[in-house]
Amino acid sequence: MDLLEDGEVASWGALIPVAAMSEIKAVSLDSITEGLRNAVTPVKILWQADDTLAFVARGREHRSEFHSDPADEVMYMIKGDMNLHYRTPQGEERIAVIREGEIIYCPAGVPHSPRFAPDAYVLVLERKRRAGERDRFTWFCENCGKVLYESVKHVSDYNADPVSRAYEEFYGSEKSRTCASCGHITPRPAENERAGPRPARS
Repeated sequence: MDLLEDGEVASWGALIPVAAMSEIKAVSLDSITEGLRNAVTPVKILWQADDTLAFVARGREHRSEFHSDPADEVMYMIKGDMNLHYRTPQGEERIAVIREGEIIYCPAGVPHSPRFAPDAYVLVLERKRRAGERDRFTWFCENCGKVLYESVKHVSDYNADPVSRAYEEFYGSEKSRTCASCGHITPRPAENERAGPRPARS
């Protein structure tokens, strides 16, 4: 950026790229969560720019996989509480509790499973995926703890709801749910819990 001489006044257009000159509007999180209350899709994208992504998600009836994100995530609980299950490099499963109004940082690459009720809502801030980056949705055998199934995807658009797509793959195949190490078959969740999303109750 060029320095200005004393007394000079710079216009925004001279200092900021044209792409940043579009109208900037505030977003009402109350309105967003109300709109998601009975929506079929449990995610509302707030923005997807070249290097940033923000969305609000409603809780799911059932969440069992661990998501490994190539980017750091910041999660803020708008309403309700979350149990954030995550796995350490040693393979130990731990739980971080995030209360309503609290915020948490989850580093890139940490397998995590955000579990919160259908009447709870979270704001997520992260980086939009770059070319070649992959998200991993991993299930571990509930009997022996070994990796059971992993869905690897390039998530170019969060509007496609990649979590639900991964659940359809996993629960739609008995082979995917059968542990190669111990033979245990992970049962399908109840019909009203399958693949996670369901509108919140009134």
